[in-house]
Amino acid sequence: MDLVGIEPARHWETMLDLARYAENGPYESIWVYDHFHTVPAPVEEATHEAWSLMAALGVSTSRVRLGQMCTCMSYRNPAYLAKVAATTDVLSGGRVEMGIGAGWYEHEWRAYGYGFPSAGERIGRLDEGVQIMRQMWRNGSATLDGKYYQVDGAMSYPLPLQEGGIPLWIAGGGEKKTLRIAAQYARYTNFAGDAEGFKHKSEVLAGHCKDVGTDFDAIVRTANYNVIVGETEQDVADRLAWIRSHYAPLVSADVLERTVQSFANGPLVGTPEQVTENLTELRDLGMSYAIGYFADAAHDRTSLDLFTRKVIPELA
Repeated sequence: MDLVGIEPARHWETMLDLARYAENGPYESIWVYDHFHTVPAPVEEATHEAWSLMAALGVSTSRVRLGQMCTCMSYRNPAYLAKVAATTDVLSGGRVEMGIGAGWYEHEWRAYGYGFPSAGERIGRLDEGVQIMRQMWRNGSATLDGKYYQVDGAMSYPLPLQEGGIPLWIAGGGEKKTLRIAAQYARYTNFAGDAEGFKHKSEVLAGHCKDVGTDFDAIVRTANYNVIVGETEQDVADRLAWIRSHYAPLVSADVLERTVQSFANGPLVGTPEQVTENLTELRDLGMSYAIGYFADAAHDRTSLDLFTRKVIPELA
C-alpha cells in the first residue's frame, strides 16, 4: 500500500524518482514485491505487476541491481518466467536478481484461479521450477519431466548477460525443504531477520549444505527489514503514528494492530545509533546483505535520508 494517496497517473513517476534516488546514492539494489493484491489485506488500491516494473526499471536506471522479494513460482510457468527474466537481464545490461519462493498469500492465489495447493506442493513446484530456470539460463534450453512441470527442449535465447545465469535468491525459512533447495541451488538466501532466528536458520542451512556438498560460505545470507528510523525516540513514534494513520482507513482493526506491531517490533526500528548497533550484531552473525523497506518513502523521505546519511556510512 505504498502508493495509497498518490494519483495513479503519478505512480510511475514516484517509483522512478525513488529508483533514481537509490541509483545516485550508496544503495546496491532496488526491489519490488511480486503481488497482485495489496498486502496486508486485499483492497482496491494499485499493486503493479512485478516483472513489468523490472523491465521498466531496467531501461530507466544504469547502475543499481534489480530484484523482487520475491517472485512466486506458481504464478507463472517457470519456462516462461525464465524467458521474461533473461529478457529483462539483457534490457538492464545484466543487473537482474531472481528472488524466488513458494508463495503464501492465499486470497491472491484463489482470486486469480490458481487454487491454493498444500505447502508441500508449492515447495515442490519451487524445486522443479528452479531446475528449469537454471537449465534455460545456462544451456539455452530445458527438459524436465517433473511431477508439476513438464518441458521438452524449451529454448531461451538470448541467454542472460550474467555469466552462469541470473543469481538465484531462494526466499523462505522452511527448514526441511526450502532451505535444502537453497543449499542446492541458491547464491543467496533470504530468511528470518532477527538475531536469534537468523542464527538458527543459518545453522539449519549449514547442515543442508554439508549434506548436499555445497560450500556454505559461498551462499550470501540476506534478510528483509522494515526500517523505522528517527533522530529521537519521539521521531520514531511519529513515524509509527504515520503508518497507523496510513493503513487505518483501509484495513480492519485487528489487521491494523498486527501491521503496526510488525513495523514496531523489528530490529531496524529506532535511532540511527540503535539501528546501526542491531545491524552490526546481525552482520557478525553472517547477515551480509540487508533489504530495507521504508513504508513512507513514496510520501516522505526523512527516514530514508537519515538512514542513508547516518547508518550506511557506519557499516560501509
